[in-house]
Amino acid sequence: MSTPREIAEMYFECWRTADFEPLREHLHPEVTFDGTLGSTRGPEEFIEGVTGLARATEDLEIRARLADDSDVMTWFRLVVGGGETEVVNWAHVEHGLLRAVRVTFDPRPLLGDGG
Repeated sequence: MSTPREIAEMYFECWRTADFEPLREHLHPEVTFDGTLGSTRGPEEFIEGVTGLARATEDLEIRARLADDSDVMTWFRLVVGGGETEVVNWAHVEHGLLRAVRVTFDPRPLLGDGG
């Protein structure tokens, strides 16, 4: 069974390669993603949604990661469409499976609205 930190590391490695299939076996059947620009429910929507964002990502730099027995917070710099923003990603793991991801950030730099 993978630890929450290992799952978070795999999630971001999948993001870097824009291939989330290796993460599929670590997704809870009811995995959710909720963020500033959208939400998904279930493994298929999850993989489709995060793959789309990963493909649009120009750069991603992890700044810090904190983990405990079930949760991981990752702070990172994200560049999409020439815009740059700082993001916090909370991942919740239950019984070795990624159950929920929540992200928050200021989307204005990514939408061309300054920031």
